[in-house]
Amino acid sequence: AILAAIALPIYLKYVQSSYASEARTVMSTVRNAANMYYQTKGIWPADVEELERSGHLDVSRSTKNKWDFDIQLSDQGGRITATSKEEMSGGAGHMVVMDADVGKFTGYGSSEEE
Repeated sequence: AILAAIALPIYLKYVQSSYASEARTVMSTVRNAANMYYQTKGIWPADVEELERSGHLDVSRSTKNKWDFDIQLSDQGGRITATSKEEMSGGAGHMVVMDADVGKFTGYGSSEEE
């Protein structure tokens, strides 16, 4: 029982991190695409759809069914947020936040949950 009390929280954290890894990967790609977009157009993209329309990004339908991505970037910095939907195995409403300046993740599935 003591071992289960120790192992279960560790396992659950591992599962959350696994679920969030897809969002973290896409968020890193979004950041790179947003930087290229900015270098090309001189303005920051308003959303992922704008990056896709411009040909800078292609996010799979399966990822879009599991996560909503929000871009808030400016010359002063910014962040990219992913919020899980019902189709994500861990459930809806979980947020992963990326500090776009340093590439640090917080929130769901990270060691620093918000």
